[in-house]
Amino acid sequence: MSAEQQDKTAVAPHGFNMSVTSGLQRYSAPYGDLVLTSVFQPVFSLSHMRAIGYEGLLRAHDAFDRPVPPLDVFGEATRIGEVLQLDRLAQFLHLENFRLLGAEREWLFLNVHPGTLTEPYHTAALLANLQRLDLPPRRVVLEVLEEQAADLDALARAIALLRERGFLIALDDFGAGNVDIGRVWQLNPDIVKLDRIMLLHAAHRADMAATLPALVALLHEAGKLVLFEGVETEQEAQLALSCNADFVQGFFFARPAPGLADAAQTRSVIAEATERFRSQTEARERGTASRLAPYVRAFERAAERLGAGEPMEEVCWNFLGLTHAARCFLLDANGRQAERNVVLRVDRAQHDARFLPLDEAQGANWLRRPYFRAALAAPGRVHVTAPYLSITEALPCVTLSMAVHVGARLCVLCGDIDWISDEPE
Repeated sequence: MSAEQQDKTAVAPHGFNMSVTSGLQRYSAPYGDLVLTSVFQPVFSLSHMRAIGYEGLLRAHDAFDRPVPPLDVFGEATRIGEVLQLDRLAQFLHLENFRLLGAEREWLFLNVHPGTLTEPYHTAALLANLQRLDLPPRRVVLEVLEEQAADLDALARAIALLRERGFLIALDDFGAGNVDIGRVWQLNPDIVKLDRIMLLHAAHRADMAATLPALVALLHEAGKLVLFEGVETEQEAQLALSCNADFVQGFFFARPAPGLADAAQTRSVIAEATERFRSQTEARERGTASRLAPYVRAFERAAERLGAGEPMEEVCWNFLGLTHAARCFLLDANGRQAERNVVLRVDRAQHDARFLPLDEAQGANWLRRPYFRAALAAPGRVHVTAPYLSITEALPCVTLSMAVHVGARLCVLCGDIDWISDEPE
C-alpha cells in the first residue's frame, strides 16, 4: 500500500473502528451487541492461475469476542425487520476493507439483498459510496440470490439498469434449490455461481457427474461465465476442471482471510491440480481408445466388405459379435435409413419393452446426428462419437460411422456400441 493510500485510510469512517492485525489494517463496525468486520474469499481463474476477485464475507463477534455465525446475524435482522439496514452496513464495511486490501485490478464480489437493488434509495447509497472511495462500478460484482426476491420482474429491471452503469452481476447459489434455467435468461447475469451442493452430488453420483459439464456448456452457450463455489477437496477441484469451469473458490484453493491471496501458493495449487487433470484425462483417453480398438477394426472390415459389394446383413457379423455391439444400420446421402437395423442377438428387441415404439428405425432420418455429418465431411475413415443417449433404448451409446460407396451410391455405415460407464477402461 502506498503512503498516499495509507493517508487516505488513516481516519476511520464515522461509526467505524480501525484495527491492525498481522500488519493489516481493517475496519470494524458495531451492530447491537456485536462487532462486525470483513474477510475476503478469493475467486480464482483456473486458466489465469491467479485470483481475479475477492468475495466480501461478514464476520461477527459478541462482547466476549466469541464468533457468531453470519447466518444467525442476518436471521435475527430479518426477524426484527432490519435486514436491508444490515445489508447496507455489510456492503459499506466490505467496500472500506476492500480498499485497504490494495487490490489493483481484481473484482469485489459483493453479496446484496434483492431489496437493496430494487429500492432506489439503497442503490443511490451504494453508488455514492463507490464514488467516495473512487471505486468504479466495473470493479464490483453484485451477487444476487434470486430466491429472496419478492418481485422477480422488478429485480430484472433493476439488474438491467445496474449493468448499464457498469456493474457485473452474479446469480448466486444456482442449484441450491430449484435449478431453473429460466431465471438465468430472465435476470441475465454475467456470472452464474454453482452451489456446492451440485459438486457434492456429482462427486457421489455418476449421472450428475456426467450432466454437470453439459450444464456448464449450456450456461456458456447462454453467454454466462461459470463459477464453482465451495470447492473443498481434490476430487471437487478435478470436477471443476473437467466441467470447464471458468472460476473457482473454496477451501481447497484458499480460505477467507483479511488480506490478499498468496500469488505463488495459488499458482502452485492450481498448477498441480491441472497437471493431475492432464494426467488423468490422458489415461482415460488411452483406456477408451484401447476399449474401442476391436470395435473399430471390425467396423473398418465391415465397411470394406460393404464397399466390395457384400450384403449388409453379412458384413456386420464380426462387429456385432463383440460384447457390447448393439446394431448396425445404413444411411443414404440424405441421412435416411432405408432398411431395418441389423441386430445379431435376438434379445436386443426385448431389451426394454417400454421403448418398443422406437425399435423400428426403417424410414427414419438421422440427418441431424453428428456421426452422419462427420462421416460425410471426411469419407473413408471411421468417426467415433462421444458417449450420448441413444434414442432407440434411452441408454448411453457410442456410434461409429464411415462414408462408403455402395455401388454408385455414397452411403454412411453406422454401428452402435452400448457404453457401460462402470466398465473398466
